[in-house]
Amino acid sequence: MTDPHLLSLTVNGAEHEVVVEPRRTLADVLRHDLRLTGTHVGCEHGVCGACTVLLDDAPVRACLVFAVQAEGSEVRTVESLAGPDGGLSDLQQAFTDHHALQCGFCTPGFLLLAEGVLAEQPDASREEVREALSANLCRCTGYQTIVDAVCATARARQEAR
Repeated sequence: MTDPHLLSLTVNGAEHEVVVEPRRTLADVLRHDLRLTGTHVGCEHGVCGACTVLLDDAPVRACLVFAVQAEGSEVRTVESLAGPDGGLSDLQQAFTDHHALQCGFCTPGFLLLAEGVLAEQPDASREEVREALSANLCRCTGYQTIVDAVCATARARQEAR
């Protein structure tokens, strides 16, 4: 079954049609066909989380999802986080303020995972945030500053309600 498939999906609010072979991953389509290179590919086995995107608002590993599985879905990548003026989102700013990134390779995956967690659990405790973020790997920061950034964003969003 290698016949090309016309895939329709919404990525970062824009409709796209792409012809893909059924074996291609969502990560490949995002990076190579749609040129959204913020989605990083690390292990290609679903372990590291660098390729995390939101698929219908739920965090998924884009390297484990076949692009055809995203047919008709809403996909959000790290590029969707920027504000209308191109500025940083509150979560991205918190990552900057709390020094939650170093080499930056894992950062897009952490940002999308955190967005998913904060959407699902806006009142998540520090322990719940830490547990959720443990699904992604970072070799540089030691996680503490990432947890700090996500918790600061959660507090700020709660205060803004």
